[in-house]
Amino acid sequence: MVFLKITSTLLLISVLTSLAQPALAETPEGVLAAFEKSASATPGFRGFSAARGETFYKSKHGGDWSCSTCHTDNPTSQGKHAKTDKPIKPLAPSGNPERFTDMKKVEKWFKRNCNDVLDRVCTPQEKGDFLSYLLTINK
Repeated sequence: MVFLKITSTLLLISVLTSLAQPALAETPEGVLAAFEKSASATPGFRGFSAARGETFYKSKHGGDWSCSTCHTDNPTSQGKHAKTDKPIKPLAPSGNPERFTDMKKVEKWFKRNCNDVLDRVCTPQEKGDFLSYLLTINK
């Protein structure tokens, strides 16, 4: 009887855990909300701007590269790394539904690419503006 009770409890925990997994999946909107929470701690924060994000995406930031150098002028298109020629899946969530769905990957991506393009870490404002822009793009 005890064995059956333990087995039933373990089965119930397993089922509940598997049901909870999709709820833990992040969305680009959820990632944007996390950026907003972080940016709101900055004095003078008044929200994100897709227009600023587009300017940020297309502008060169002191070096030879902009985001569009590798990701193309159309973020729903496949890009190519400027140095390695490695293909890059579309950046905009409308062109690649996997984008901005894992905060750990998003932060890793921003750290690497902001250092490449800006030679520094992006601010929460820049990240939020950038993602706001990408979310306005329809394929």
